[in-house]
Amino acid sequence: MRAYISAFALAAAATAPALAQDLAVTNGRIVTNTEAGVIENGTVIIRGGEIAEIGADLEAPAGFEVIDADGGWITPGLFHPHTQLGLIEVGLEANTSDTAANEASFTASIDVADAFNPNGAHIPEARQGGITRFAVYPSTGPAIIGGRGALADTSGAEDSLFAAREFLFVDMSQSGANTAGGSRAAAWAFLRAAFEDARFYPGRFMSHHEGDAINRFDAAALVDASRGEIPIVMQVERAADIRRAIAFADANNALRLIVSGGGEAWMVADELAEAGIPVILDPLRNLPASFDVLAARLDGPARLHAAGVQTAYTTVSADLYFNVRLLRQHAGNAVAHGAEWEDAFRAISLTPAEIYGVGETYGALAEGYAGDVVVWDGDPLEVLSGVRAVAIGGEVQDLTSRQALLAERYAEEIANGEYGYRH
Repeated sequence: MRAYISAFALAAAATAPALAQDLAVTNGRIVTNTEAGVIENGTVIIRGGEIAEIGADLEAPAGFEVIDADGGWITPGLFHPHTQLGLIEVGLEANTSDTAANEASFTASIDVADAFNPNGAHIPEARQGGITRFAVYPSTGPAIIGGRGALADTSGAEDSLFAAREFLFVDMSQSGANTAGGSRAAAWAFLRAAFEDARFYPGRFMSHHEGDAINRFDAAALVDASRGEIPIVMQVERAADIRRAIAFADANNALRLIVSGGGEAWMVADELAEAGIPVILDPLRNLPASFDVLAARLDGPARLHAAGVQTAYTTVSADLYFNVRLLRQHAGNAVAHGAEWEDAFRAISLTPAEIYGVGETYGALAEGYAGDVVVWDGDPLEVLSGVRAVAIGGEVQDLTSRQALLAERYAEEIANGEYGYRH
């Protein structure tokens, strides 16, 4: 007998995700992120954690768990390309943050996977916002090289970090210049020297010699990035700095470069498109918060899309740990300022997966993709729309959070005269 579960009931599911199950998500407007486009009144069938079938006029197989979208939207899970989820709990309490090692002597060898906490309190908030996958970033410490980032899902499971050492983060913006000694020239000199150390590893380090910029442990960790085996995410904002980054990538043929920040990326959109360099940026950054972003503008994302630049959105103007749930709102603002809806939604789902090399598994609803599915009660880029149900790898997720439980707890009223300590 089929068990039909309303999406609203799923939103108040038990406190732990369901066990792996065969699942059918029915009766919804499906955004596939593929050439199939949008399927009206369609069904997604998930078997063994992967999408097995998708289309209109599909019947849920006997014995499958069923989520009735009730005419809502069915989309791939959102993929946030730039967060510090699982690394930080309270921004103003240093003891709760593992984002940067300010007193450490290591650079490229720092690995966020060694600090990631899948039970971080802000991960369920992201899940409530329809985010199913995300990238975990380090911050820079005493050098411009922050370390290596990872990819994780929002299930909170012990094995939710599914890809470690996936990219190297380097800050070449004004903050990177300050870290390097106060000058962009010093930052570029350090980066070039570090790459030379990695290029000649281990020979340069024989007989107990150290590198020109980094130690042997960091040089060994930098080798895979210098060879293009993992991408380098470079924080750059100014158009002039982005051009230097493009030239650096061109001079190092194997290098795989991703631009992060990109406040003035629209000014060099054609050059980025020609070089095939993707950009991760925040659609809401348009104020001159620093001299790095004097030319940032709200239609920057639309201009990048129009030029053919592979573009993903982030939430850096909100923050990178407790407000990552605002990702879809930022995408909606990109649409309000000229971006096509399809480009904006892709920028928070399939495009981030493609940028990190996992676009054949996550970010779309098609046969063989992971069963990451979100059911919405309306357009996911509309701020008033809500999430009804979330599945990650075919497992239906709990949509409660510590914050929601605390709000419920302290909203309870106690009659006058009763003891406050009695429950």
